[in-house]
Amino acid sequence: MGVMAYPLRYALADLALALSRAAADPAEVRSTAARAAADMIGDGAGVQLLRDDGRYEEISYHHLDDERSEPLARALSRAGQAPDNEYSTTLAASRRPIVLAGETAAELAAPEAKITAAVLCPVIVDNTYIGYLILTRHTEDAFYSTPEVELARDIAGELSLAVSSARAQERLRVAEERYRRVLETIPEGVLQLDPHGVATYANEPIGVVLGMPRAELIGVSLRGFLDNVGQKELDRRIAECKTGRSTVGATRLMRADGSRRSVRISMMPVQDETHEFIGVLCMITDTTDHIDARGLKRQLDHLRRLDSLGQLIGGLSHDFNNLMTVVAGSADMILSTADESSPHHQLAKDILDAVGTGRTLTHQLLAFGRSEGNRPEVIPIPDLLTDVQALFSRTLGEHIGLDLAFGPDVWPVKAERGPLEQALVNLAANARDAMLHGGMVRVAATNEVIEPGQLAAENAPAGKLVHLVVTDTGVGMEDEVRRRALEPFFTTRPTASGLGLATTAGIVQNLGGHIELESQPRMGTTVHIYLPAAEQKSGTAGEGQKKNAVIGRVLIVEDQPDVAQLVRRLIEPAGYEIAVATDALMAVTQVASGARPDLLITDVVMPTMTGPELAGALRTHQPDLPVLYMSGYTAASLGPQLHLDENSMLLEKPFTRSTLLGAIRSLCGPQPPAPGQPAAG
Repeated sequence: MGVMAYPLRYALADLALALSRAAADPAEVRSTAARAAADMIGDGAGVQLLRDDGRYEEISYHHLDDERSEPLARALSRAGQAPDNEYSTTLAASRRPIVLAGETAAELAAPEAKITAAVLCPVIVDNTYIGYLILTRHTEDAFYSTPEVELARDIAGELSLAVSSARAQERLRVAEERYRRVLETIPEGVLQLDPHGVATYANEPIGVVLGMPRAELIGVSLRGFLDNVGQKELDRRIAECKTGRSTVGATRLMRADGSRRSVRISMMPVQDETHEFIGVLCMITDTTDHIDARGLKRQLDHLRRLDSLGQLIGGLSHDFNNLMTVVAGSADMILSTADESSPHHQLAKDILDAVGTGRTLTHQLLAFGRSEGNRPEVIPIPDLLTDVQALFSRTLGEHIGLDLAFGPDVWPVKAERGPLEQALVNLAANARDAMLHGGMVRVAATNEVIEPGQLAAENAPAGKLVHLVVTDTGVGMEDEVRRRALEPFFTTRPTASGLGLATTAGIVQNLGGHIELESQPRMGTTVHIYLPAAEQKSGTAGEGQKKNAVIGRVLIVEDQPDVAQLVRRLIEPAGYEIAVATDALMAVTQVASGARPDLLITDVVMPTMTGPELAGALRTHQPDLPVLYMSGYTAASLGPQLHLDENSMLLEKPFTRSTLLGAIRSLCGPQPPAPGQPAAG
């Protein structure tokens, strides 16, 4: 087999590629695997899988002699039968191939099939038996060699991955359909326009606003519902969206019946896969019936919608991170096995790069999609300013420069990361609106020790403070405007809500800090923020690194089987002995019965009990059990339900093999030694 190893490796890679292309069609997946098995091993091969109701579906069978394919398929099919015969139960229990020859092979089908040798390989998806791959030969004294049986196992393994991928795609399709239904049922009207203002998508509520059935709106220009001033405003806004900026404003629409409606339109740019501008997405709210009710009620409703949006963003980001974990882990495994010069190696690298971009985006979304009960964390100021740099750049646009100045010795602060980032981005948005023709924003951070009473404000903090200074070169403010700028709903712009600076002031005050404004007309504005420095405990550095014992046994608890099996596949090659539980109560029972893992890897949010509750239950048996939590949420978003001690840490999804193994090493010390090698020191 040594000479055949390379051709087989490429044949299996080709099979994997063919199966991934066929993933959308289950019948094509079965047929592709059967044909490949017959071509690579010889004679005949079939795929017999279970339906959703737990019974076998029709077999996909292929013989190198085409004329024999159909009769043998009829003879071997177990369609409609339950997997309760001897071979099915053995395959499901042992998960190993069954090799038959002579009379036992002949008993698989009617005598006219003349089967003289056969191999049955189980197909396992999400740790569950879902059917088998069958190989048959029909010549006298035929048999299957050990290398052929091993090749059959490899083909069955590729089939398992393809079926798992197809099921993941189906789950993604269902999720997309769910969110499409959300778009159809929200009360706001939604229109997608091409670069010329012609509608390419409309939901039901916008048809009500414009007085036309939604189907008749497709292909119609929004200009037909606007007067001359409105049309010029639409052109200006589309041009602004083309530069990558979103716009919000009020206008009046003429309905199909000639009546007029007052509306608020939010417009954001839409780009294709190559980042080319292809139109705008408009959210249109009819404000006619309560146009006079400007003020507190409308603003509070707007805040409630923002809160709902935050919850939706948090849930979507969590689901997306779980999917990305499977994608990144699978790509990581392909990368480690593919030849560096092969197209599969480059494709896997591209997938990992894309996952990295997705991870950054979801973490930025989670910073804003927070909920009550988030927990403060100690935040190094250099990390905070580096993280918000991308958000600042997007907020400011290309016509405004950004300069960050801070030293590595700036003290950290204790705060919730999401609100603090939002406070800074609000300041950037205000600076942008004050510099319509371009300018510069400078952000500086320094350490200061403030004496009591030094800051001219009641309840102002004193002691060790971090001083953040945000300066713009904009139009500045009159003294009267500056004095009222931090009030909720106070604004000098008719299209603004007046909540940006007020929100920032509220966040700073909740952190025990203080905010001041300096401004003069045409001289720009400087915002001073003073935040209490975090207590820095001495002697705690490196405590989590004390463990030098080599760990071997790992217990993985994750309610999503595909993620659980991915984690197993990622760490198995490192030599760990692994047990998997998809239910927290099962894990508790195992440990109570005497199982003693050296490390628990668990999801944080699970149906029966949370990860921290599971860790507490297991630590009644093993007080020093290290715990590595996994979650699609960030530490701050998880709130008080996650408390990290020196013997636990959080790994945020999505992650790769290297980040997972690195987390295990930093929490528990070295990996187990390879056979025959001494343990790492």
